[in-house]
Amino acid sequence: MEPRTKMTLHTSSTARAYRRTMEDKSLRVLVVEDDAAMAAGIVRGLKLASFDVELATNGADGARRALEGGFDVMVLDLYLPEKNGFEVLAQIDGRVTLPVIVLTASTALEERLRCFDLGADDYVAKPFFMEELVARIRSRLNVRKKAPKRVVAWSGVEIDLDARTVEIDGEPIDLTRAELDILRYLVERPGRAISRAQLAEHALSPLDERDARTVDSHVARIRKKLRGAAANIATVWGIGYRFAPPPDSIAPGARS
Repeated sequence: MEPRTKMTLHTSSTARAYRRTMEDKSLRVLVVEDDAAMAAGIVRGLKLASFDVELATNGADGARRALEGGFDVMVLDLYLPEKNGFEVLAQIDGRVTLPVIVLTASTALEERLRCFDLGADDYVAKPFFMEELVARIRSRLNVRKKAPKRVVAWSGVEIDLDARTVEIDGEPIDLTRAELDILRYLVERPGRAISRAQLAEHALSPLDERDARTVDSHVARIRKKLRGAAANIATVWGIGYRFAPPPDSIAPGARS
């Protein structure tokens, strides 16, 4: 069990200096921390910095909320009940585009390296100054803003892979989280036959039903919502599905 440490929180003029402007209030931070005093301090400090903050007090709830989407960054404690931080990182890796800043009192290099291997973007050792955490959050968000937009487009469909939005001829369409995860997995691997087992394991969350019949049901609903553009989601008989983009499609690059 990780030893509990105190966080240094500045709430004077120093804190006021790093308050964000009104236009940044929509930036949402998911804090996953089970220690009540630590969580209260982090939430208070981030709200002083004008972030919109939600708190999860165990790893299972944190992973669920992260997979539901809608957050700009996650602040994740490592030693949590139900699921530890390593398990949370493993569960969300590749399923959501969400910068993760890990908090822990551990000084072990192996743990830090493991966090980065599992997809963490930054690592803050406890105890820490609230100003430093805010600065690191801002830094991750700035990197994300400067990154080129990852868009897949074909036949009137446009998918923003990072914003997790889908439009047809400029009109947004509603996909469930599972539907979007499957569609995203396919379009990031154009021309490849993807088995139902691959989609179940890698595209669907452990929170979902993960079997071939469930995958087929999701794909059927995706095709219905994509209307004519669904012709490019081809069935590979006996295997699964393939995204077969037309020659004039726009893609951010295929994944392995």
